[in-house]
Amino acid sequence: MNWRVSVGSILTAILTSAQAFPDPAPQPKTLAQGDSRPAVDLELGIAVDISYSMEPDDLAAQRDGYAKAIVSEEFLRAVRAGPAGKIALTYFEWSSTSDQKIIVPWRRIDGPGTAEAVATEIANAPIRRGSRTSISSAIKFAASLFEQNPYSGPRRIIDVSGDGPNSNGDPVTSARDTALQQGIVITGLPVMTNATPAAPTDFQHIDHIDWYYEDCVIGGPGSFVVPITSREDFKAAIRTKLALEVAGLMPDRSPAPSTDKKPRVLCTIGEKLWQERWGAIVPASNSPAMSKPAASNSSSKEDALLDKKIKGICRGC
Repeated sequence: MNWRVSVGSILTAILTSAQAFPDPAPQPKTLAQGDSRPAVDLELGIAVDISYSMEPDDLAAQRDGYAKAIVSEEFLRAVRAGPAGKIALTYFEWSSTSDQKIIVPWRRIDGPGTAEAVATEIANAPIRRGSRTSISSAIKFAASLFEQNPYSGPRRIIDVSGDGPNSNGDPVTSARDTALQQGIVITGLPVMTNATPAAPTDFQHIDHIDWYYEDCVIGGPGSFVVPITSREDFKAAIRTKLALEVAGLMPDRSPAPSTDKKPRVLCTIGEKLWQERWGAIVPASNSPAMSKPAASNSSSKEDALLDKKIKGICRGC
């Protein structure tokens, strides 16, 4: 079941008492017999969007938000509450299919000292940007990192942020489903500070990116999204989200539509917008490389929705 979380509605209660939350989410993975790696309560891979669709101020707020969250009392209290009292964390940035950069390799966090060291690594790394948006490649890259983790935990979570739909690489639902089959849970941090596209031809942003993340990106037991609607929300939202993930708890909120229902936003909308954008502006040419991409096998209904999206009639549809 996927859950959507309103930051303001739970911050005041977060981790202040056991009664503030319902029962822990189901555990998707058990430790393998004979696994000699040091035990942790959670393996957490943080996948951070640094594509050009993210504004520089958002990138800075995002980076600072994660650094501050990891040393927060809410986060550390959640770490201490686990049976082992420690987690393993890695932090990487992503954009296109070929652009994933590890900022913090797997680190064990078991108290303020180790948390401060990780936060410092995150804060001191230069802020960078990359082209294109491949959420699917970020998920696949994160999944591969769990196989390299020197620590072993009963839960594995990919915490993925982003402000636009997948437009590069494999379909996002394919990468998501493969990760879920491996017992990995995916949670989302949709960034909605640019929720309204600047122009009808803006292919980097869509309305309801939160719906897109809920229906097309996240999945697994206890998965949820924490939308960010303003830069002022970054620190509180990230702190809330990480604390919930570490605690393995879910807020008492209404569930998003089941994944067996039709998504409210086309899961291929990013690819379609990219194709329409560059097909529409490239001059006519006999060169195959310069011609409009071939039409896909999508239904006429989906194409009609895309036309409305492009014309600004139905953003986010």
